[in-house]
This record gives sequence, C-alpha cells and structure tokens, in this order.
Amino acid sequence: MSGLSFAVVGAGIGGLTAALALARQGHAVMLIERRTGFSEVGAGLQLSPNASCILIDLGLGHALQRVVGEPERVVVRAIGSGKTIGEVAQGSFMRERFGAPYWVVHRADLQTLLLDAVRSQPGIRLVMGRKVETIETGPQGAELTLTTDNGLRETFRADAVIGADGVWSKVRQAAGMRALPSFRGSVAWRATLDHRQVPAALAGNETGLWLGSKGHVVHYPIANGRLLNIVAIERRKHPVEGWSAPGEAKALLSHYASATPLLKDLLGRVDNWLLWSLFDLPARVMAKDRIALLGDAAHPVLPFLAQGAALAIEDAATLAAVMPQSADEIPQAFSLYESRRLERARRVQAEARTNGRIYHAGPLVSFGRNRVMQRLGPQGMTERYSWLYDFKIA
Repeated sequence: MSGLSFAVVGAGIGGLTAALALARQGHAVMLIERRTGFSEVGAGLQLSPNASCILIDLGLGHALQRVVGEPERVVVRAIGSGKTIGEVAQGSFMRERFGAPYWVVHRADLQTLLLDAVRSQPGIRLVMGRKVETIETGPQGAELTLTTDNGLRETFRADAVIGADGVWSKVRQAAGMRALPSFRGSVAWRATLDHRQVPAALAGNETGLWLGSKGHVVHYPIANGRLLNIVAIERRKHPVEGWSAPGEAKALLSHYASATPLLKDLLGRVDNWLLWSLFDLPARVMAKDRIALLGDAAHPVLPFLAQGAALAIEDAATLAAVMPQSADEIPQAFSLYESRRLERARRVQAEARTNGRIYHAGPLVSFGRNRVMQRLGPQGMTERYSWLYDFKIA
C-alpha cells in the first residue's frame, strides 16, 4: 500500500494514538501541537477494556504494565453517612469477561509512553509550538496555515486533516461546525496525593466512588500505587477559566462540610487543587470532506462514565482501520468512520449525562438507585456496561 499523508492536529492522548496507528500502517503523519513542550501536569485516566485492548494491540502493553494500576473493584459509598451502597467488579473479572484489563494510569505516564512510541516511528514528524490558523480542502488534498507565537507563518499540505485538538477545536470550526460546547453546571477539582498520606481505610487497590446530592468524589491509585488520584465534583452556576485553575482547599471542604469524617479527612490532606469546568457538545458530525474529528474535538463527554480518553483511543484506531489505499477515496473513508463512530459516541455522551443525574440524585431517587445497585451485585453492575467494554474494531 502506498502511504497517504495526514496532518493530525493535537498531540494529546487521541492525537498521539492516531498518529501511531496511522504510521504503523505505512502512512506519513505530521503531528501538530500548539504547546512548545509536554508538561508533567495532569491527573489520572481510566482505561477500560475497550481502550486497553487497543493500546495492547499497538504494542504498548508491556510498557504500560510498569505504570498502570488495576483496581480490584469500585466501592460505592454515600457521602453523608459513609455507608457502602454497592460495588462494581473489576480486576480479574474484567479480564476474563472482556479479554482485556481495566487499567488506571497517570495521564503524564500514558502520554510519555505514547510520545516515545511516536518518536520511534520514522513516518511521523512532530511539529511543536504551532497553532492552526486556516484549513482549506479540495479535490487534491488539504492545505493548513500554521503560526507560531512569534508570528511566523507556515503552510503545509496533506491528503487529509484529523482534528484531535480538544473541546475548543480549531479544526472543528474550520470544518464549518460552529456550535460551541456548553457548560454543564459542574466543576471538577483534581489532585494527586502521595500514597503515604492516604488514610489507611482508603489505601487499598480499589476505586472509591462517593455519591451525594451536591456532587460526588472519585479516587483510585495511579503511578503504580505511588499516588492516589482524586476528583471531586462541585455543582456550580458558572465555569472557571482555563482547564487547570488553582482551587482553594477551604472552599472545597466547605462544599463537602456535611460529608462523613473519612472523606473529609482525605480531602483535607490535599494542599493543591486544580479546577476544570465540565463542558459538553452533543455529537453531530465527525467528518466532512477531507477533515475528520476525534476525541473531545468530535464529542466532548462528561467524566461521569470515565470514557473521555477511551473514546478518543477508539476513534483513533477506527480511523486508521478504515483508511483507503488511494487519496481520492479519503472522503468516503471518513464518511465510513463517522458512520461507525457517531451513534456510539452519542450513546456514551447520553449515558454520562444520565450518570451525573443519578450520582447527584436527591433522597427519593437515590433510594431507588441504591436498591438497584444492591440487587445487581458487583458483577451485575459491570455487566450493565458490557455494550461499552466489549468494543472491537469492525
């Protein structure tokens, strides 16, 4: 197969995965990143079996095993009383049921492994410190105009463009998709805590999920157990600026003042919080002519199903799988990609929104929710998402 040329905009998890998958098929990739470097800032990610199987197939399994965690279960508790509501089976059950592990990982660790793999591919050119100004497409390909912070302008040509540039995607706008993401009334407080500072009752190899009407809290071990990743959701009327604004610990503790002492103890041990406002944009279009979108550029998804990174990885692998041999066939291939991905993305988005309402339910709805969890049991709770975890590239 004669290789095609692609401009992948955005070197996050989805963009790195797409570049790697395309290069492994013999295509030439220019990977464009607005940042001038990769920082270590970040929180944890959950790689459910639908994503971990793809990374393993890309040859990253052994490297990932050195940095990931594999929680045995999710323990669901009530924020106010601390009582256990239910459990979700993970660990060996996930491996046996879906043929791949449910991993948790520090974003920086996954990014580093993907970046190392990308840099080992001679067919990938990584271009840092450039932002996309314009994209023009035609029968013969696509032309991108890039600029640097110093005002330097460059023009590049490729057979097609893949937008992996996040919630506020410039590529999405260039493709004529003008709708903007909307704030969904919640802010995520993110932090990591050294495992030596974690209360003993919460230091096991498991994910904790605390539910309450004012928000919820999730925590799980990352960095091979050296850190505990913590995300606390606060319902708010207005968003914060940026994706990593600093947060005052006192404000979070005040918001969770009625929480059980164990949870307040955990939250109180964190000194530095970063805030991230939660935005959503219903998936409508994922491809147009010679432009395709993946990850948050195509379908921002609320974190209440832990599928943001997983969906981007799925998108990347599916996109690579449908690529044709001829540049003339790219628009049709992108249309096929959209047909395979759009309904699934919409279903995940809808399920995440529903989870947010269920997690934050008032007394009456939460009573029914708790009864359902107890009736289903740990394996039944996992089986509810068999449609999600049992994903395979068509």
